Amino acid sequence: MLKIAQTGEAPDYRFSLANERTLLAWIRTALGFLAAGVGLDQLAPDLATPQLRAGISLLLCLFSAGLAVYGYIRWLRTEKAMRLRQDLPYTHSLQMISLMMAAIAVAVMVLVFCAR
Repeated sequence: MLKIAQTGEAPDYRFSLANERTLLAWIRTALGFLAAGVGLDQLAPDLATPQLRAGISLLLCLFSAGLAVYGYIRWLRTEKAMRLRQDLPYTHSLQMISLMMAAIAVAVMVLVFCAR
């Protein structure tokens, strides 16, 4: 396993702390999606059929896990680049994440509308 603290030289602590805050924002977002998945399954029994509700809840929880892992990988790549004085890595996944969030929002809105 790569020991990030032994790679290159330590960057300015302000940049490391900013990188850490960004990781924590990814984790906070992942926790929000996890709470949405659990809440949808446990607190909205009349929203859709049990199978559909469980499926959407599972997708929300899986998306949450993916965001948490992606946040860590992004933190690690950025920290390594800073320590080696390289350009920061470009993030290609933000468009996919935004589209996924929009699709989930639309699916939940459709369920709410159809449940009336």
